[in-house]
Amino acid sequence: MERITAIVRGRVQGVGYRHFVETCAHATGVHGYVKNLQDGSVEMVAESSPASLADFVRLAHARDDEVIQVEHIAVTPGQATGEYHGFRVEW
Repeated sequence: MERITAIVRGRVQGVGYRHFVETCAHATGVHGYVKNLQDGSVEMVAESSPASLADFVRLAHARDDEVIQVEHIAVTPGQATGEYHGFRVEW
């Protein structure tokens, strides 16, 4: 199991992106959270297998969404802690 912390930039606040990411997490079986940051970006922390994390990040690009516009996802790998059970949207 691995962990990633990702910062997402683009039009990702006020467009339902956090709930979109929650759906991506459930589809790929990752655990963690997503939250808005004050600078207009979104932070995602996720733990799972490397393959599931790769699928999660791929889906999180929201390429087919007409409203969400992800410009860049900066992913930082880390060690999983196992502290997350499920995936949540933080406010």
